[in-house]
Amino acid sequence: MSASVCSQLPISYIRAKSVTTITNALNRASGQETVTKKQRPINLDLRTIRQPVAAISSILHRVSGVITLFALAILLWLLSYSLSSPAGFSAVVDILDGFFVWIIMWGILTALAYHIVGGIRHMVMDLGHGVELEESALSAKVVFGVTIVLSLLAGIMLW
Repeated sequence: MSASVCSQLPISYIRAKSVTTITNALNRASGQETVTKKQRPINLDLRTIRQPVAAISSILHRVSGVITLFALAILLWLLSYSLSSPAGFSAVVDILDGFFVWIIMWGILTALAYHIVGGIRHMVMDLGHGVELEESALSAKVVFGVTIVLSLLAGIMLW
């Protein structure tokens, strides 16, 4: 822009308007096209956004990592308590001898399996394979399928 175009705008106008408005005014003064900024609505409600399957897979990979972290902390504490004394061992056996705990252990193993399989998917994608949209969606579906199989196997082993 030339200095003569800028000098034609009053200072009060420049102070009161946005950058887009000033740019449009300068462009009009110099005979150029104006820049329009779309005022698009912002939707921050995650429940109404339709995520692609690859995004869901990635989000669930993070969630399964957090679940695995907390489960590992609790299981290590139980292991430490069981090794502290024979009474501690008996207490841990009594804790782990319920159906509800069996379901929790199955959930932990499922989260661990998903995290491992999803992590392998992410490492393969980091190497540059399966980064296209269709390949990424397919690999996410494969991760879901393998996790279901591993989850069923974990349930059979715990039964």
